Amino acid sequence: MARQSGIVKLEGTIGNISFYKSQDGFLAREKGGVDGARIANDPAFQRTRENGSEFGSAGAAGKLLRTALRALILSAADNRMVGRLTREMVKVIQADLVSTRGQRNVIDGEAELLQGFEFNVSGKLSTTLFAPYTATINRVTGDLDLNIPSFIAANMIGAPSGATHFKINTAGAEVDFTNGTYVVDTQSSAELPLNGVATAVINLVNAVTANSTHPLFLAVGIEFYQEVNGVKYSLRNGSYNSLALVKVDGN
Repeated sequence: MARQSGIVKLEGTIGNISFYKSQDGFLAREKGGVDGARIANDPAFQRTRENGSEFGSAGAAGKLLRTALRALILSAADNRMVGRLTREMVKVIQADLVSTRGQRNVIDGEAELLQGFEFNVSGKLSTTLFAPYTATINRVTGDLDLNIPSFIAANMIGAPSGATHFKINTAGAEVDFTNGTYVVDTQSSAELPLNGVATAVINLVNAVTANSTHPLFLAVGIEFYQEVNGVKYSLRNGSYNSLALVKVDGN
């Protein structure tokens, strides 16, 4: 893979060289690779097939989780989030110590490895929300809670320039990776001013199925606004909004 330079940028194929545009700019690479039929049938590529199967499972699992959390992801994700989440899902699957290679899965893996995942590396929750908080999952009741004691937003929120207000968003998701279904509940605080006045206690409770046997995820995010003439506008189309998985119970 090589980066194209010069005034004229190419897209297409010339001989064995493919020219294309990616997130990293205009690139070029030589065509080639092993025939697909051989990969699918040759015993020498058994490991390749196993890895491909598990990578596909990781991609499907990541898509299901993203769909469950879509309401929050829409305003708080970077353009490489899908690939980053898939890589983390691969690690979850590889932690499966029960199934055979090629059949390892999220259910028998370690979903807890996703705890701390940041959906927007341009505005990480870990470098945005400095107020102490407690995140809990009660599998018996099906409640996924976020509690933030009173705090001074001007001191404890790393807000981008131009922001005047913020809102705390949460999503509790129960995800059935086997059947491809989910239950999700989202909650939000009021739009709060970024000033030196102490906030009230923020307690957001997300309810899913009681006594669920599926993995449970609690996502927390911050959404920023700019108030102009009494109207609050999402700041820079959400590029600085934060969202992270703060608590995961894989059961």
